[in-house]
Amino acid sequence: MTVETAGLDSRIIARGKEFFKAISGESPSIFNKGWWTGKVMDWAMQNEDFKVQMFRFVDVLPYLNTSESLSRHIEEYFAGEDADNIPDVLKWGATKTKIGGGLVARVLNRTIRSNIESMGRQFIIGEDGKEAVKGIRKLRKDGFAFVLDLLGEATVSEEEAQAYLDGYMEILDAVDAEFRKWPPLDGGVDDLDWGHAPGINVAVKPSAFYSQSKPVDPEGTVQGMMDRIEPVYRKVMDMGGFMCIDMEQLKYKEPTIELYKRLRTKYPDYPHLGIVFQAYLRSTPDDVASFLAWAREEKLPVSIRLVKGAYWDYETVLAKQNGWEIPVWTHKPESDICYERVANLILENHEICHFACASHNIRTISAVMEMARSLNVPEERYEFQVLYGMAEPVRKGLKKVAKRVRLYCPYGDLIPGMAYLVRRLLENTANESFLKLTFADEADMDRLLENPEETLKRQLSVSCRKSSGRKDVLGPFRNFPPADFTISSQREGFVEGLKQVRAGLGRKYPLFIGGREVETSDTIASCNPADPSEIIGTVCQAGVNEVDEAVRVASKAYLTWRDVPPRERAEYLLKASQYLKDNIHELSSLQVLEVGKQWDQAQGDVAEAIDFLEYYAREMIRLGEPRRMGNAPGEMSRLFYQGKGVAAVIAPWNFPLAISMGMTSAAIVCGCPVVYKPAGLSSVVGYGLVQAFRAAGLPDGVFNYCPGRGSVMGDYLVEHPDVAVIAFTGSMEVGLRIQEKAAKVQPGQQQCKRVIAEMGGKNAIIIDDDADLDEAVLGVLYSAFGFQGQKCSACSRVIVLDAIYDRFVHRLREAAGSIRLGPAEDPANYMGPVVDKGAQENVLRYGRIAEEEGTVLVRREVSDELRVSGCYVPLLIVENILPGHRIAQEEVFGPVLSVMRAKDMDQALEWANSTRFALTGAIYSRSPNNLERASREFRVGNLYLNKPSVGALVERHAFGGFKMSGVGSKSGGPDYLLQFLDPRLVCENTIRRGFAPIEDSDDWIR
Repeated sequence: MTVETAGLDSRIIARGKEFFKAISGESPSIFNKGWWTGKVMDWAMQNEDFKVQMFRFVDVLPYLNTSESLSRHIEEYFAGEDADNIPDVLKWGATKTKIGGGLVARVLNRTIRSNIESMGRQFIIGEDGKEAVKGIRKLRKDGFAFVLDLLGEATVSEEEAQAYLDGYMEILDAVDAEFRKWPPLDGGVDDLDWGHAPGINVAVKPSAFYSQSKPVDPEGTVQGMMDRIEPVYRKVMDMGGFMCIDMEQLKYKEPTIELYKRLRTKYPDYPHLGIVFQAYLRSTPDDVASFLAWAREEKLPVSIRLVKGAYWDYETVLAKQNGWEIPVWTHKPESDICYERVANLILENHEICHFACASHNIRTISAVMEMARSLNVPEERYEFQVLYGMAEPVRKGLKKVAKRVRLYCPYGDLIPGMAYLVRRLLENTANESFLKLTFADEADMDRLLENPEETLKRQLSVSCRKSSGRKDVLGPFRNFPPADFTISSQREGFVEGLKQVRAGLGRKYPLFIGGREVETSDTIASCNPADPSEIIGTVCQAGVNEVDEAVRVASKAYLTWRDVPPRERAEYLLKASQYLKDNIHELSSLQVLEVGKQWDQAQGDVAEAIDFLEYYAREMIRLGEPRRMGNAPGEMSRLFYQGKGVAAVIAPWNFPLAISMGMTSAAIVCGCPVVYKPAGLSSVVGYGLVQAFRAAGLPDGVFNYCPGRGSVMGDYLVEHPDVAVIAFTGSMEVGLRIQEKAAKVQPGQQQCKRVIAEMGGKNAIIIDDDADLDEAVLGVLYSAFGFQGQKCSACSRVIVLDAIYDRFVHRLREAAGSIRLGPAEDPANYMGPVVDKGAQENVLRYGRIAEEEGTVLVRREVSDELRVSGCYVPLLIVENILPGHRIAQEEVFGPVLSVMRAKDMDQALEWANSTRFALTGAIYSRSPNNLERASREFRVGNLYLNKPSVGALVERHAFGGFKMSGVGSKSGGPDYLLQFLDPRLVCENTIRRGFAPIEDSDDWIR
């Protein structure tokens, strides 16, 4: 630390001590144990389990509209809690409910509801315009400015986005009718508070104005946001007000910054437009520097509101789940350091940038004050902001010393208000929360005012630990990260990948047998489903002669390949994995063009193929170690595995690389050479396996690529006497036919054939009456219609409890009507068109077309100019459904979702289990009991609680069903490879002349 910075730091600490002295003896209401909110905070900070249950209960409370529902949830959330660690009213409410309810329980439950709703209102300035104006008037009377923020930013449809816009217009009208009656603050003139700041100030969350916002489509997202936010800004300008564009989750950062630039450029003469930056993001210093450079270049005055950030937990968990680099600072002092550095940068540029310091941290506030003083920043170039309903002593102290204090005031309905409340409660009960440390823990003042760089050094010195030094050569399995389209290079990679693929379109793809390319006279052209005139490639077709040759060379290869050490076989998979990683954009882009997968779905397919290679390589190394069986002295018994023989892999078109690679790599790593038949609709993508295994140097004959017409070579391959294993993914009808054919022993056949078949499902999602509809609607929409519903795990039935049916169906209908349809090549589109008539029939065979009939709720098709012959998506939702009804197949070409109204959870589970399939299912519920019950009684292979029914990941969601959904162990799971292996046991008598090796006789000697 230099002398200059040391001097500044000492002044910051001195300023902070004066601040603490000024607020001595005061405490924010949220920590006042005399209030119910304070008691809840105290209980939550003492007991982590109670904290989780309490905050989840607060979140679901607005949905509990009946006494029975409220009582049931109180019992479920709190009856099992330690009585000494929950408040009396909750304890009594749970107990009275449990023993039968009655008047006492109803009174207690009303009290609980009233207390929690009051807690929510504490952080909201009003639930409607009248309340909000009344609250603002009082704030201004106390000398505080305001910024108004409308709650309810989660929008799932354009109807809701429009309602959000209308809500802003309504509150602005309400404020407009009143604010001119209010005198400016602190001697201001001409409606300007403090002599320079507009009296009206609003904040907008841009994603709420456009329901189709997505990072993969930054241009469309910016334009969609702009179209609806611009009317709000024009209204604000007409009122002489100020508008600040909030920064939300990281995925919206780039569009948000671009939105600001376009608005500011379009209205260059109106300077009162601000933007938020978040100090917890590692990228913020560079983002702010770039933003300020843009402002200088454009000669446009700007305004920045700097916050610590409200989505730290979300961004951290999301990054860890997806294997992305964590975008936020992982130690709290790092965010504080970043805040001070960025604040200093903004203050250094005060002539071009107004600064709003938004923080409750007295160290941070003191630092901004002293930095501004040392830089001679005029008072009108910066102000301080705190949250309404929090840190009352801080805001009072700030007003005394800084005068320019603005309160961030949310307003709106209690349902979104509860989500906001939970965020605030989480922030303030976090161990490193400054308010908690100050007012609840009464931490030492010197520690609270310590330079965050020193705090970080101390924390890092304590947390340093030496590693054990033991490492697996390969390291543990980790799923390959999905595309992060917030990173421009990932988006640009797809654009470049599409160019490269198009440059090579139209080539001929030969068979690959025994290490040689084999051309045949029978060929099929593979076309772009969105434009059948665009030929992706011409694919040679195998006949029975080519199948015979492929099986022959595979059988010959088997004799040596089965004896290659497991670890060596695994190395080939790892090399193939590296090829896919190195070429992921081209391989993904090929799927966009050949099978109509949208960008994220295509990348996910290649990522899953990589996962299969990496996971099965590790699994074979694990299984490849011989295992001693028993411990009898004088005897050594070892169990080990041998590949069964030649494997026929018959793959589907909908996951053209992932499923193909999963079945193929499992067979190969187990010692089983493969004859691979890709689906006709995705044979060019299937050729990627040839490229990957050639790049890996796989020995000739171990992998053989044999696309062909099913009518010509399908049964022949299955029935071939030298095929030992058949791995199939596709329709139930074909799967059952394969099992029947494989069961019959052919002349010359040496062993029983093993069939592994995944045959799809008719998957249901249950919507409980307390479900979070923001999540449920989008989850169902994605499960049913992502990649046109062309997934065996796709949702075809949504079963909604009666109490919430109308609300859910309305939101689902509007959400489905808002999504953009069209070719998958355009990243803005939610889905591409179905592949062709053959593909549509394949969908029917998968069983996702409901065997039901009812009232058409939504029918969406692509526009006339996008529709091509036999190639379009009528996104269809049908309601008034009962089990056993049917939809005539000739009337259906594409994904269909059947909506069913169930009277209660008993009926919902009965209907969910009523089909002969049992692949995937999901339930959206905030009832602990119903989630537990679904885990027991919703009988499918993969059940997801409060998640979509699609998107299984290797290992984490080992995939596969039962009943008519398939036969065999779960793919991507610990048992899958065993299906390709025959176990062998060798037992040796180790006694010679009365003695045995010491390791054999050790137990006997003792």
